[in-house]
Amino acid sequence: MDRPQKLTPDQVTARLETLPAWALDDSGALVREFTFSDFAEAMRFANRVAELAEGRNHHPDLFVSWGQVTVRLSTHSVGGLTDADVELARAIG
Repeated sequence: MDRPQKLTPDQVTARLETLPAWALDDSGALVREFTFSDFAEAMRFANRVAELAEGRNHHPDLFVSWGQVTVRLSTHSVGGLTDADVELARAIG
């Protein structure tokens, strides 16, 4: 299995332009907060994200609280963003 390639800063900037709802956090990870009407709806969303991630064998960090899910994407094995992160962000929405 080939190791994913870490995106360059220019590549990150270009990819981020195609993901207007996502932002970079201080560590350089892709982050997006989703808001829901209650905890149960937030959990259903988190479970859908988990299914998407499992199907891609690429797993985000998820933080679930009442009515909110924060999704954080970064490829730990390369210490930054890869196209796998960008593709999963697109699939999540």
